[in-house]
This record gives sequence, C-alpha cells and structure tokens, in this order.
Amino acid sequence: MNAKIALALAALSYVPLAVAGNEAAYPKEKVAAFVVEKLDLTSLPSAFRPKKEKGKKTLADYGFTAQRMDENEAIIEGTGGVRRLAIKVLDQKSSGIYVCIAEPGESGGATKAQSVVLLKRKNPNALLKGRESFREFAACPVIGGSDSATNSYGD
Repeated sequence: MNAKIALALAALSYVPLAVAGNEAAYPKEKVAAFVVEKLDLTSLPSAFRPKKEKGKKTLADYGFTAQRMDENEAIIEGTGGVRRLAIKVLDQKSSGIYVCIAEPGESGGATKAQSVVLLKRKNPNALLKGRESFREFAACPVIGGSDSATNSYGD
C-alpha cells in the first residue's frame, strides 16, 4: 500500500515539470524573430511557400532576409526582392503561435494573399510547422482564399 502511495506521489510531482517544460517551448519576447528563425517555410499553405528544393526548409535556406522586425511583426524579402512576406504574431498559447502571413502587392498595392496560420513544433529543437487555421482574427481577414460568395463560374 505504501509503495502505491509513494509511486502516485512521485508521478504527480513530475506533472508540473512536464507542463512547465511544455510552456517554455515558445518564447515570450521577440516572438517575430523566433518565428523568422525557426519557421519551416515548406509547411506553409501553398500561397506562401516557395517551390520545394532539396535540403531547404527555413527562410534563411531560401535566401529570405528580414527587412524590418519588431517584437511581434516582421517583413521578410527573398533574394533580389523577388518575393516579400509579412508575418504578424496574433496570439500565443502553450499549444502554438497564431500568425498572420501576408504577401503584399507590388509597390505597396493591395495584398495578394493573407491567411491565419497556426505554428507548432514537436520539441524545443524542432522547426515550427504551419497549417492554415480556421480561427479568425479581425486583424487578419483571409485574402486570396476561396470566396464562398462566388461559384466556380465567378457569378
């Protein structure tokens, strides 16, 4: 009986450590810089990811550099200014980071595509994998996706 109680107490004492370790997986400051460094670009929705190349995954691998970065927002640009992406942190939870990823139009024109993406990683050393989120944010209306107001004929 005493062994069972001791085992239960030991198991319960490790639960807070596991939960605390999980929360530490994402930083509380300079989140945009963290996202730019750890983002697996190949996991983003097709509107934002480049053509896959062997051995390349991160923004740096594909030649993207930060043009402007603050606490929760970054503007990154591809080699030669061919492609530009804006990343804005919308919300952060222990389960992942919600970001708004947008591809601005040329010469400051209308945004080509914009979507909410949930970024997650499996362990502290892994890259952030993105998937399109169904969660909506007023700061990031979906642009360039499917429009339910039109049919396949454009009516």
